[in-house]
Amino acid sequence: MSSLADTLLAEIAAGADEWIGLLQDFVRTPTPNPPGDTRSGTARLAAFLAARGLEHRLIAPQPEMPNLVAQFDAARPGRHLVLNGHIDVFPASGPARWKHGDPWSGTIDDGRLYGRGVADMKCGTTASLITYALLHKHRDRLAGRLSLTCVSDEETGGRWGAGYLFAHHPEYVRGDCCLNGEPSSAYTVRWGEKLPLWLAFTVKTRGAHGAYVHMSESASLIALDLMERLEAVTELQPRPPPEIADNLVNPQVRTALDRSMGAGAADLLGRVTLNIGVVRGGLKLNMIPSECRVEADIRIPFGLSKAQVLDCIRAILRDFPQVKMAEESIAEETHANWCDPEGEMLHLIQRHAEQVCGIRPVPIATLALTDARWWRNAGIPAYIYGCAPDGMASHDERVSLEEFLNVIRVHALSAAAYLGGA
Repeated sequence: MSSLADTLLAEIAAGADEWIGLLQDFVRTPTPNPPGDTRSGTARLAAFLAARGLEHRLIAPQPEMPNLVAQFDAARPGRHLVLNGHIDVFPASGPARWKHGDPWSGTIDDGRLYGRGVADMKCGTTASLITYALLHKHRDRLAGRLSLTCVSDEETGGRWGAGYLFAHHPEYVRGDCCLNGEPSSAYTVRWGEKLPLWLAFTVKTRGAHGAYVHMSESASLIALDLMERLEAVTELQPRPPPEIADNLVNPQVRTALDRSMGAGAADLLGRVTLNIGVVRGGLKLNMIPSECRVEADIRIPFGLSKAQVLDCIRAILRDFPQVKMAEESIAEETHANWCDPEGEMLHLIQRHAEQVCGIRPVPIATLALTDARWWRNAGIPAYIYGCAPDGMASHDERVSLEEFLNVIRVHALSAAAYLGGA
């Protein structure tokens, strides 16, 4: 490794206590979305930059959901790298289910930091912030431009976060590559993700007294039949491009998928999945329900379009005249998003991860949606490397502190190398 890489590693080691304290304070600052008020969390990050004299600005199309951006030019012309992370996190379950009582405690226990959003993705966002500050200090040894984008509204689609920056402030986001710290685990680096299709089905019938079942169909029973029929979408056969198809059947990739996302993930990545997340129907047990609402989360793999899935569903609905369908997706795309599974930044992440922690992460796609899609859909490669998703979207969410420091190391070294400094 170059002398700049050695310098960065030494500075990361020397500042370890400060970085951990920063993450702990960030986790202790609640930023659940909904409701989506991230002002206090954004202020924590802005104070870190201000203390180092680093210029930054807040862009807030919604006052309670500000986005923090910063940018600097290096000593020589070169490429533009964007660091991206989000400030908002999932809401938290009640304290009774958390090991340390408070979901926002930021408690450190046995080398792990606990709290809602620490894995998804305050760990990664903090790593981006620190990487930006470290590389700004050594900008005279770099080429090109580095942008920092810490956004709000990722958990509800990004309309006021990354999506807003692409529409109104492209100078911060339209670079040559994006590096993101969403959860991945040390064993994977991510290059693509499935497309979510969220649909709501409303069933309406006349309804009647519960004893007079001859008087009306039951909206709830019709909904039950519909839910069973919707399983047909999981039988659709995608046709991914050859480079993606090769990745999906690679035994090493399949092992990494199951290791990072749980046994069975490898089988699901290339298939349509259906989750019936919400069912609401009826007013009273002795009334035949006149209305029932069903909300479905469908994830579309590579090689299959949203239009193809909707065609399948519309064919099913021809047998259900009592049902109306509405799309409620947070993503407006028509296909799953991806970039080159053999891209330059991906290889830099692999190289530096192997040097830092002795693990060469496997390139995979993922099941869930992230802000990386905004870059990929704009034709800009975007890669994800972050902490393991331990407890993500559940209670006792946590990250290993050593893994957190390793993510900082890998991001800093990979960003420096991409900008010609290592």
